[in-house]
Amino acid sequence: MTANPEFDSHLYHTALAQLDNVAAKIGLEHDVHERLRYPRRALVVSIPIRMDDGKTNVFMGYRVHHNTALGPTKGGLRYDLDVNLGEVTALAMLMSWKCALMGLPYGGAKGGVRCNPRALSVQERENLTRRYTAEIILMIGPDLDIPAPDLGTDEQTMAWVMDTYSMTQGKSVPGVVTGKPLIVGGSAGRREATGRGIVYVLYQAAKRLGQEVRGRKVAIQGFGNVGAVAARLLWRDGAVIAGVSDVRSAIWNEQGIDIRALEAHVAETGGLAGFPGTEPMTNSELLEQPCDILIPAAVGSQIHGDNAARIRAGIVVEGANGPTTPEADHLLRERGVTVIPDILANAGGVVVSYFEWVQGLQYYFWRETEIVARLQEVMTRAFNRVWAIASKEGVDLRTAALMEGIRRVSEAHRIRGLYP
Repeated sequence: MTANPEFDSHLYHTALAQLDNVAAKIGLEHDVHERLRYPRRALVVSIPIRMDDGKTNVFMGYRVHHNTALGPTKGGLRYDLDVNLGEVTALAMLMSWKCALMGLPYGGAKGGVRCNPRALSVQERENLTRRYTAEIILMIGPDLDIPAPDLGTDEQTMAWVMDTYSMTQGKSVPGVVTGKPLIVGGSAGRREATGRGIVYVLYQAAKRLGQEVRGRKVAIQGFGNVGAVAARLLWRDGAVIAGVSDVRSAIWNEQGIDIRALEAHVAETGGLAGFPGTEPMTNSELLEQPCDILIPAAVGSQIHGDNAARIRAGIVVEGANGPTTPEADHLLRERGVTVIPDILANAGGVVVSYFEWVQGLQYYFWRETEIVARLQEVMTRAFNRVWAIASKEGVDLRTAALMEGIRRVSEAHRIRGLYP
């Protein structure tokens, strides 16, 4: 079996290789295996936007539903120059395994627009979002497909999607998206959910490995919603945050960075550069610094065959989607590095998105303390299942997580059968 050329991308080839590897390990029947290699549906749209200068630019947009065996699809919407159909399809596939692994009644989806959001004005981003929503409107809905924020999008983006969809329905439909502002039906704790989830699984891994997180040296690539939250929580718990990076630069101080002061600096200057008492370096250099825990929470393929041998962390927690290539994964495993895979480590966002969706459907909202407690319970339970499978089968945590996620989806297919 070969990859479908329409979805050709490095990330899609990686996702297929992971699926094929796990299919062999769990004895997945051919018919189900073949169905899981392709998305249920994919839509490519052109998005003409009138720019602030009066000219019209056309952007390419995508929305992919990978699987619907467990329920409606769920997945983020990203704005980035590297967005393409193959990448979106691969991420939708990974979302299927992630949702199944966490025990959520969702299949995987993903969407994206190829653009540089930082080069667009607020009005241009709003116009882009509303036109994109109008183009994919037949693919989304509270019982069909529920988008959420991702790379380059945020709560405001989700509010625009919700409003555009609601206008076509003649009523407010908060359940069409998650990750939206509280005032229009968002959930307490959603913004911090992915970062919290990373911390929860890290503590579980450290416990299993007989280690302490307090006093350990941590490097975090990416100081956005995910990385900044993880940094703040770990710093408060006594971890030494020695290095962080953003899209433009990285900073390092092996004695530790005051995260509260750094957040104030970022709010004032817009970036990490120039923070007192730190050494500037590149993003790639940050990954190779001596530390105990490395959290790549930026973009994909940051740890690869060329730098994996120079990664000096004992634990890698994947906050981003696909930050480690298969070649690097193999090299890290050979060196005894514990990698907590993305579909487990960064699942906190989709877990609380599920909570938000449920709250929106019921028009009944929970306290943040309830949400945090339930998130910790779900993340801990999933980690324990993955650790048990890895121990029993003699595989790494990524393979164990994929085995559990793919097994659940394939079992749903087996029970439901094939129509017609």
